Amino acid sequence: MQKITPFLWFDGNAEEAINFYTSVFKDSSVGHLNYLPGPDSGQNGKMMTGTFKLHGQEFMVLNGGPHFKFNEAVSFFVNCENQQEVDYYWDKLTEGGTPSQCGWLKDKFGLWWQIIPSCLGALLSQEDPEKSKRAMNAMLKMKKLIIEDLKNA
Repeated sequence: MQKITPFLWFDGNAEEAINFYTSVFKDSSVGHLNYLPGPDSGQNGKMMTGTFKLHGQEFMVLNGGPHFKFNEAVSFFVNCENQQEVDYYWDKLTEGGTPSQCGWLKDKFGLWWQIIPSCLGALLSQEDPEKSKRAMNAMLKMKKLIIEDLKNA
């Protein structure tokens, strides 16, 4: 296990979330799933905790109940090499979710993601401050980031 692992609290749908995330991210795997014992000491189908990996990053989950919800204070940043990757992750993760501003979205489980092209930092910190300002203003008007529009700004 890695030294620091994100631990995600779900309200009864952690196994569904694991299956969803591992279907979206190609380099992924399901780890251990721990179920509550049933009345005859077997599994009653209710997963309590589990692990999974996305691009080598391990996550742990808990079906902890309705007490805590995800919010924008914690999000996962997905570094995308091109518009095709931006489009892919945006489309998959907004299914049943909610698009937000500047490349942010909330997925159907309430978890927040940033779908960001790797060129964004360079576009926002160009030598010409006017170009950077135009790129920033263009980004602020977008939900899903469009690389060509950012470059043309």
